[in-house]
Amino acid sequence: MRPTLRQLLGYFLYLGSLGFGGPVALVGYMQRDLVEQRRWFTRDEYVKGLALSQLAPGPLAAQLAICLGYVHSRVLGATLVGLAFILPSYLMTVALGMVYVRYGGLAWMQAAFYGVGAAVIGIIVRAAYKLARLTVGTDRLLWAVCGVMAAVTAWTESEIGTLFILCGVVTLLVKAPPAWLARVRTSGWGILPALAPPDLLVQILWFFTKAGAFVFGSGLAIVPFLYGGVVQEYAWLTDQQFLDAVAVAMITPGPVVITVAFIGFLVAGQVGALLAAVGDNPQVQAFVGGVTAAAAGAIAGACVVLARRAIVDVPTALVALAVLALLWRVRVPEPLVIAGGAAVGLLIMGTGR
Repeated sequence: MRPTLRQLLGYFLYLGSLGFGGPVALVGYMQRDLVEQRRWFTRDEYVKGLALSQLAPGPLAAQLAICLGYVHSRVLGATLVGLAFILPSYLMTVALGMVYVRYGGLAWMQAAFYGVGAAVIGIIVRAAYKLARLTVGTDRLLWAVCGVMAAVTAWTESEIGTLFILCGVVTLLVKAPPAWLARVRTSGWGILPALAPPDLLVQILWFFTKAGAFVFGSGLAIVPFLYGGVVQEYAWLTDQQFLDAVAVAMITPGPVVITVAFIGFLVAGQVGALLAAVGDNPQVQAFVGGVTAAAAGAIAGACVVLARRAIVDVPTALVALAVLALLWRVRVPEPLVIAGGAAVGLLIMGTGR
């Protein structure tokens, strides 16, 4: 059931105003509220949005909100959701900064943060667990990806962007290997080798890079340049094969320069098969599954990193455990949990621990 744009903006205005706990918790709130309870978005929409948000640079929770806004109402929805989500916390942060500067330090604020930080750990651990269950399920490979990413994030105390892509590629190769990993049979060209030699792939890459960079004019202007290279210089194709490649480009929609894809396939069919496989649904699903599992693992690792900083003594450890146990059994609004953590912090710091 899709909400109206007004309802969606109302939710993100609320989440931006009262969604405590940072990106880990906010991502979990969106999963719980928008997918599990209200069912405004499907699991698939949420998971793909999370994968895109994790791959892109920038704040995870805000980008996921913008992705969901785009799914709902395209550019208008993405823009308005982003504003509704970010503006409340921006205004509150500026107000707190003004108070902090005006009164210098604010011991009571530090005391409140002492308890709030511990309470947040309980919230985000619960959110990370639910996110892992949603994105990973019972898949052993995805659990392995999730576990490795959690360990790396906890150890390095940072998120390594290239690892998310690597996790997606590894999952793709295991769960939905593209055709180029096996011998490719084609109806007109016989059996192609399982993998083109590396030096041939380098030559192809360099030649077509030159073609794209230094040939000007219309799409047809590139044809003589291609003929001089692939037929006369490298002898990759015969005259007839080159003419067939140009003919294929002419009878298919789109730019004529797309003939390079056909030529590339004839020369090293696995590369062409790989490019085609990227758009194939099983491969896309496998890649997204690997990235989201890696994102869940990174979030779990972030919980460890944050816990090291927030849990500094026995009282904060007890607060975190109490919040986790409470949320595991009872649905308690997060603002109340945060308020309780602040009260405990003020009490402990006020009595000198």
